[in-house]
Amino acid sequence: MVQVHLDLRDPHQHLVAVQISLQPRLACMRLALPGWTPGSYLIRDYVRQLESLVVIQDGQERPLRRLAPASWSCDSNPEGGELQISYRVLATELSVRTCHLDQQHGFLALAAVILEVEGERWSPHTLSCSLPMGWQAFVPLPQQGSRWQARHFDHLIDSPLEAGPHNELLFTVLGVSHRLVIWAGDGGDEQWLLDRHPQLLADLTAVCEACCRLMDVDQPASGHYLVILHLLDEGYGGLEHDDSTVLVFGRRNLEKPDGYRRFLQLVAHEYLHQWNVRRLRPVQLSPIDYHAPPIVPTLWFAEGVTSYLDQFLPLSAGLSDAEALLSDLGDDLSRYKLTPGRQVQSLRSSSEEAWVKLYKADAYAPDSQISYYLKGAVIALCLDLHLRAAESSLMDVLRSLWRSHGRWGRGYCEDDLVATFAACAPELQHQLSVWLHELDDPDVDRYLSGVGLALEAEMAANPCAGLRARHEGGQLVATRVVRGGPAERAGVMVGDELLAIDQRRLRQPVDLGSALAAGQQHELLICRRSQLRCLSLLADSPQVERYRLKRLPDPSDGVLQRQRAWLHQHSCAVS
Repeated sequence: MVQVHLDLRDPHQHLVAVQISLQPRLACMRLALPGWTPGSYLIRDYVRQLESLVVIQDGQERPLRRLAPASWSCDSNPEGGELQISYRVLATELSVRTCHLDQQHGFLALAAVILEVEGERWSPHTLSCSLPMGWQAFVPLPQQGSRWQARHFDHLIDSPLEAGPHNELLFTVLGVSHRLVIWAGDGGDEQWLLDRHPQLLADLTAVCEACCRLMDVDQPASGHYLVILHLLDEGYGGLEHDDSTVLVFGRRNLEKPDGYRRFLQLVAHEYLHQWNVRRLRPVQLSPIDYHAPPIVPTLWFAEGVTSYLDQFLPLSAGLSDAEALLSDLGDDLSRYKLTPGRQVQSLRSSSEEAWVKLYKADAYAPDSQISYYLKGAVIALCLDLHLRAAESSLMDVLRSLWRSHGRWGRGYCEDDLVATFAACAPELQHQLSVWLHELDDPDVDRYLSGVGLALEAEMAANPCAGLRARHEGGQLVATRVVRGGPAERAGVMVGDELLAIDQRRLRQPVDLGSALAAGQQHELLICRRSQLRCLSLLADSPQVERYRLKRLPDPSDGVLQRQRAWLHQHSCAVS
């Protein structure tokens, strides 16, 4: 038994005191802090926030030898007394994958907090906490007395901890207890959300039940579930766990016309992950290596398929309509078609390079990469419509993989995915491989026309300069320079201050576009590293600004029937 105690009683200093106690089994053991947390594919070097590491046994401090930036070796006496490992973690980064402690609340992603002790990964672990007065902790683990019980180290660090003077809201999904804990940062409170959406718990129940219908199961995969919501002024994101999820959503976004629907889609996305990627997981994550970046070529399925399906789930729950769904799908297709990086990076490469590209994207990233979330969702749309023509669906494939792999904890590889798709439509054996490895766009227009839809291009009003700009510190600064576009040809770089065009002062981003004439040379005055430069910019003709998904006029009865069947496929009852 490994006992972990966390002391959060020093929120002003944002320090979490950690103590790990165990009876050592090895004369020399390795201690290591994970470098990343599953679901967020970036080595985050959590050890940056660790300080004052000390190991004591029988009243004597044991010397530590550093093996790597985040690991140490330590001698111990298996015949001696209990080993005490003590250190502190600085908790100042507010996100779903890091740690944050202040006077209002504490949130801990435990992969960033708890050392793995060599030889004890699969031993039972317990967790206890010391908290400021009036606080309580919320953890998705079974509790006995003052301690939470984890089956092993992986189970423990897959359990995020939220603490504070919060209320707990309860709802039930197909007989399974669920808890919702809201921390409304920036001086707010959870009542703000409940006042605007008094039906919140009923809507969450409906979305979660829609996920279960999609998976064709009688109950959620988890026997108990915790939803932690950080309701901030601005923000968006989520991270999945076996028995919980952590969400961030902005109040400003909730006040937009589509804000609440977007929130429900985020809930649906993370909730569906308790099947797709948590239990139905790539073989490269079975088991997880917390200290190195495993290459996972199937992240497009884990995230892209989930991103596609999460848009249908509010519709299935009766909380949205078909027009809203088509608008959301149109937004995704527009973003995809307007991302030049899709012609540079394949979908499979996007998955494999997540560690070094997606989570490290910069202003030049759209020209060199494509998100496996985004292109994965586009391919999922094509797969779904292709399978429906073969009297199957993407849901059928997901359910089949759940029965063959996920239910048994059996990791899948890319060949397993291809084989399952091909079992429903043999031609996908080749076609799916092409979509994964090559750069050509899938024939989205053909698939859409089969269900009475088409993408309609909307042209920009002004000639194209091939750049975007915004105000930063009182300056108009270039924030995006399109590869091969007019601005790049002229020599503009991201970060340049845009001063004037044709000797007329630039003050707003729109000033640049309105001053351009296609096919004409313009004099662009910039400032770079305190030096003025005069560049010659030749603008291109107006380009496509966005695409919208429209219904085709006068579709045939057969097309209309296929459209209705596709749009309402997720409303079926559990079989």
